[in-house]
Amino acid sequence: MAGVEWLLEMYGCPAETLRSRETLTQLFQDIITRMNLKPLGECIWHEFPSTRGMTGFWLLQESHLAIHTFPEFHSACLNVFSCSERSAIDWEAVLSGTLGAKEVRAREFLRVYEK
Repeated sequence: MAGVEWLLEMYGCPAETLRSRETLTQLFQDIITRMNLKPLGECIWHEFPSTRGMTGFWLLQESHLAIHTFPEFHSACLNVFSCSERSAIDWEAVLSGTLGAKEVRAREFLRVYEK
């Protein structure tokens, strides 16, 4: 049995988009819908006062979604972890469309639980 984890980096995003809790919540909802994930409770958000960058974390039945935005650098990092195998979504289309990312780097890791 194995799970899968995606580490995603986005560059060239508009600063205001990376400061928008509404936009980031929409992104999480889109990922949950496209990947058929099951959230537990509500997403937790923290806004950094100096840059207004955001950290968001949503606990899932399958594991978690987490994002960290850096509006001062026009970049963000996203982590999607599922304890069961599933197919990737079109990360570039989703992240370019929602966050306005000019560049998306996606890495996928298979998480094997037994030797």
